[in-house]
This record gives sequence, structure tokens and C-alpha cells, in this order.
Amino acid sequence: MSNNKYKVLVVEDESNIRSFMRTILEANEYQVLLAGTCRQGEMMFTSHQPDLVILDLGLPDRDGLEFISFARHTSAVPVIVLSARANESDKVEALDQGANDYITKPFGTAELLARVRAALRNSRHSQEMGAVPGGKFILKDMEIDYDRRLVLIGGREVKLTQTEYNIVTILSEHAGKVMTYAAIIQAVWGNADSGSIKKLQVNMANIRKKLAEKPGDNRYIVNELGVGYRMHEG
Repeated sequence: MSNNKYKVLVVEDESNIRSFMRTILEANEYQVLLAGTCRQGEMMFTSHQPDLVILDLGLPDRDGLEFISFARHTSAVPVIVLSARANESDKVEALDQGANDYITKPFGTAELLARVRAALRNSRHSQEMGAVPGGKFILKDMEIDYDRRLVLIGGREVKLTQTEYNIVTILSEHAGKVMTYAAIIQAVWGNADSGSIKKLQVNMANIRKKLAEKPGDNRYIVNELGVGYRMHEG
């Protein structure tokens, strides 16, 4: 599928950032739709059905988080949040609402394009995989065999506990996307208590040891500090 098939909706109230993004995206053969308010963005989202949304959170009429929940009612289209809010709670909230990624302003052209490509690639991958895990996930020398519930490194089985396997599987199903601590805890244990993050961190330390990942190595899994974890794409 060539890039010019991809429609990108940019919802951003600052006209200079809008035109900057239009220039970059069109130069890379994306079709660009622009909206300056949350309401306008919702109307264009419904009528044009874009392949990707780049969304500023600080919109003049409504909070960008409202746009995310509006979009998620009907669609799994990837949403990249643009935020001048550098604090972690805003990022976490946007990801928990269903955003796929976030970029903190100011950002570079190369970073923007890389995030756009990754979001579109993940979206296509998940559509091809379907929602039901099946088959295999391969990342470097690691292989996850969903049907046999096995994780292999270089062809050798890694002995994981049930919980560790579930954490690895959830991250692999959302590969390339930051999963917040809360989202992982909800998926693995179904509830959160005051010790949940500690429990998750202990499991993650064991997983890294078993995958022979040294601290700071990030060969398979990246720790997004204060936010959550992200597995590299297969």
C-alpha cells in the first residue's frame, strides 16, 4: 500500500503548527486533512474516515481527550497525541483513553514521521492479525507462540510463570505502543490495589532476567519511566 493512500487528520488549533505539519506530511505523500477545533475534528473524522489522527490536547472548544473517547466509540484508528503538557499524568490519561502514542512539543520532523509510520504499521498489523491471538510474534531472536503459550529465545524455551507470560503477551499484542501500568495491571490481574505497580515491576524484572535483558538494554521491552512499558515491534 503506498503512502498517498493514507489520510492523516491533524486536529490542532495553532495555525503555524498546522501548516508545518501539512508541509511535512504532504512532502511525504500523505493526504492531509486539517481541523482547528475538537468539534471540527469530530465532523471531519466522521465524514472522511482518516487512517490516522494527530491530535493536540489543548483545543479551544474542548479538551482533546474528549476527541479520543469520541473516536474510540466507533473506531480503532491510531491516534497520536501532540502535547505541550510534558507532565506524566496527561500522557498516562491520553494513553488510557485509547491514544496510541504521544509526542511532546517541540518535536522534530524525523521523529514525527517515524511515529506516524509506526502507528500506521501497527494498525495494519493488528488488522491482519485480527483481534484473536493466534500464530506467532517474532522480535529479533525472540518468538512467542500464542497457540502453545511458549516464549522462545534463539529457539530455546524461556520458562515463564503464567503471570509473566500474560504480561509478555499483552505487550506483544500492542507492540510499538506504550502500555500504561494501569492498562497492563487491568489486563493481567483485573484490578488495581496499592501494591499493583510494585507487583508489576517485580514481574517485569524477572521477565527481563529470563529474557537475558540487562538493565538499560531495552532489546525487547522499553520502560517508559513513570508511564508504562512498550515492546518493540516485531
